[in-house]
Amino acid sequence: MAWNDPQWGKDKDKDKDPWGGRGDGGPPDLDELWRRFNERLNGLFGRRGGEGGGRGAGGRGMPSFHIPGGAGLVVGLIVAVWAASGFYIVDAGERGVVLRFGEYVETTMPGPRWHLPYPFESAEKVNIEQVRTVEVGYRQNVKSKMLSEALMLTDDENIIDLQFSVQYTIKDPEDYLFMNRGPDEAVMQAAETAMREIVGKSKMDFVLYEGRAEVAARATKLMQDILDRYRTGINISKLNMQQAQPPEQVQASFDDAVKAGQDRERLKNEGEAYANDVIPKARGVASRLTEEADGYKQRVIANAQGEAARFSQVLAEYNKAPQVTRERLYQDAMQQVLSNTTKVMIDDKGGNNLLYLPLDKLMQLTGPAGPVDPMAAKPAEAVPAPAVQPETTFRSREAFRSREREERP
Repeated sequence: MAWNDPQWGKDKDKDKDPWGGRGDGGPPDLDELWRRFNERLNGLFGRRGGEGGGRGAGGRGMPSFHIPGGAGLVVGLIVAVWAASGFYIVDAGERGVVLRFGEYVETTMPGPRWHLPYPFESAEKVNIEQVRTVEVGYRQNVKSKMLSEALMLTDDENIIDLQFSVQYTIKDPEDYLFMNRGPDEAVMQAAETAMREIVGKSKMDFVLYEGRAEVAARATKLMQDILDRYRTGINISKLNMQQAQPPEQVQASFDDAVKAGQDRERLKNEGEAYANDVIPKARGVASRLTEEADGYKQRVIANAQGEAARFSQVLAEYNKAPQVTRERLYQDAMQQVLSNTTKVMIDDKGGNNLLYLPLDKLMQLTGPAGPVDPMAAKPAEAVPAPAVQPETTFRSREAFRSREREERP
């Protein structure tokens, strides 16, 4: 119903204002309405007081309420604002923690929520998906070092400059808010403690070079164990090794030592490569010589055994016919010797004459039928010598004839 309705405030049955206002169709009097409301409120509390304590409305019961009209609206507005202050919205990725007089009551999920307004209850919102970061050994930039945090002692008594950052999230809002006074500071202290312990048990070269990933993994695990023991409600997501190097004061000397170590490794690798090239070849040559020696040994032994067997057989035949066997051995030996030469010089024991036998020419003359070289048919030139005795000539002819008979099939 609108305020300018002419029938506003009038009773349909009795053409009068039920609130005691004017019945002339004008707007109601607010002061009169407020007075009527106070009277009804006083009468209500007065009757209840009379029923309970045997006192009427005018007795000594509950005190009467009388609030001026303008102040009542202000009070009502304040009460409405106070009640509305208990509404709050929890965003996605957040959790709302409700406190009643400072004591934990509940944890609310994302969405619109309401709690008793201040000073009865309060609510704190905690972002559990936000990735927070703490830096150890530097601030904002690796060049702005914090030497008190960065310098660490290794197991081999060397000092290194180590800078790293830790990323973490909140996994338990209650523990994060109430179990530790400064959870973010606890993360930094736990990170520095864990890293110093891991570095103190490792060698310098292991931390600086090949073992950086392992050092980061071990430090992350130890850090998480420390934070869980203190119930910080924090989960370590990643540890980033920003920089690991010797202190600046000894950086030049350390670089020289590293270069010397690299030269040593290079020369060592070159020596191993040369050895890998030479040693197999030498082993191959040695193996070949060994095999050749074994083969020569076997061949010599086999030849010796064959000669011994042949000599044994010849000896058996010699014992049966010594003269024939002796002559046969002589003929075989002379055949083997004369088959490798084409000229034979025979010395006569009875004189100083030499007999020259051109065996190649003689073999051609006594060989199988075939084309005869006219040059080969010419008589061989004999060496000028004195007249040969008849006995020596006869012996030479007989030896030649015997050889001719042996060569014929």
